[in-house]
Amino acid sequence: MRLRLAAALLALAVPAALAGCGAARGGPPVTPGAPSAPPAHVEPATAPPAAAAAPLARSEPVRVEIPAAGVDTGPVLDLGLAADGTVEVPSVADADRIGWYDKGVTPGETGPAVLIGHFDTARGPAVLKDVAKVRTGDEIRVRRADGTTAVFRVRELEQVDKKVFPTRKVYGDTARPELRLITCGGELVDGHRPDNIILYADLVV
Repeated sequence: MRLRLAAALLALAVPAALAGCGAARGGPPVTPGAPSAPPAHVEPATAPPAAAAAPLARSEPVRVEIPAAGVDTGPVLDLGLAADGTVEVPSVADADRIGWYDKGVTPGETGPAVLIGHFDTARGPAVLKDVAKVRTGDEIRVRRADGTTAVFRVRELEQVDKKVFPTRKVYGDTARPELRLITCGGELVDGHRPDNIILYADLVV
């Protein structure tokens, strides 16, 4: 097991507010008076894995494009570990940007690269407000610092209760370059969204 993977597994051992919520990491809950996003829900779906593409050399992500969700955002934020060992999420002020978990691989390297973004915050809809429009087979494109673009195809959509977050499935080692995109989901409960929406994607170019 790689050191990067070990760090990720340690960080995700607690069922923290993992990603993408206005209430995550102590941020304010989504308030009833804030402009509402579409329902924070995806239908579980799985497609056959895409044909494997050759891994890319390490290069940090600088921009993320998800055409199906109307996302074209950058620069990408670097997210590490908070003092309590949980994974950082973008601040509410950066709700229009996506972050990359920098203790893991970069998008295109062998292993699971992890991107995190808000669905909504107390200020209203955020960068991943239209994540429910994404379907299996859709592309996620990650521009990298070396000038290359890693193109991923969505293979699986999953919505899970944060209390049973699939840590090993998301952060566990893989034999090919893969991507995970994580945000929040579910209907609001006391201003918080109880679920995580997770997209799993394979490198195709």
